[in-house]
Amino acid sequence: MITCDGLVKIYKTDDIEVVALQGLNLHVAEGEMMAIIGNSGSGKSTLLNILGGLDRPSAGQVRVGEWDLLKITDDELVQYKRNTVGFIWQNNARNLISYLTALENVEMPMMLSGKYDRAYAKQLLEWVGLKDRMHNKLHQLSGGEQQRVAIAISLCNRPKLLLADEPTGSVDTRTSDQIMDIFRNLNKELGVTIVIVTHDLSLASKVDRVVAIRDGMTSSEFIKRNPNLSFDGGFSGKKAMEEGHEEYVVLDRAGRLQIPREYLQALQIGSKATLDFDGEKIIIKPPNALERREEK
Repeated sequence: MITCDGLVKIYKTDDIEVVALQGLNLHVAEGEMMAIIGNSGSGKSTLLNILGGLDRPSAGQVRVGEWDLLKITDDELVQYKRNTVGFIWQNNARNLISYLTALENVEMPMMLSGKYDRAYAKQLLEWVGLKDRMHNKLHQLSGGEQQRVAIAISLCNRPKLLLADEPTGSVDTRTSDQIMDIFRNLNKELGVTIVIVTHDLSLASKVDRVVAIRDGMTSSEFIKRNPNLSFDGGFSGKKAMEEGHEEYVVLDRAGRLQIPREYLQALQIGSKATLDFDGEKIIIKPPNALERREEK
């Protein structure tokens, strides 16, 4: 469903140039439900904006289904956003119109795209658990209920890809679990591909695959050994291994990989390291004392 090879995004102003994505590689299968995690400034939101057609890539390759987002025209981009992708923001205000009911909010984009279907709008609200609340105005709904309305809106164009930017960032843990259950059910029932961007590590543990982004590049992946398992609590490399996830380092086409900064600091590795191959393992070691002096 998604293929990114050497994806680059550069933001330029008169005085500064910022490279937000530095040759990122990512592949997402059709019908997959996965999460992307990373610290602030890692490039995860930039990636989501490019996949959602909200921003243009600078270089590399990025395809979503049949669409080449590097070469797509403005008119094609409109069709892409109308027919292929749905988007959920953390801030409900970007998704909802305050003076309309929940049902009217879902119907509005249908009318704008010329695909009005009240029966389907009602069905979407039932799927997200708002069957008895669809005629309520927004001020009568809780924050979690408003976010569920936003999920229904994102599906009103029957997208093949659903993108969610911190979808549980403004709700409590119980509501967060409900929203994740909704995503899982929609993924199974509709077959829609779901990509969730988050910094909430406990949320990431509720999907089958997690891709970590660091400094604008994919650094590692966590894949659940048993897809039927579900885990609570924190999510880290060590905990993932203990609770049924396998951690993999990601290599690009040239064989480059990102070594966690804490590993390098523990071994006092700066800009150079030695590399050995014993026939079974590749071993990365700090340089010898002479090389360290030369590096300083």
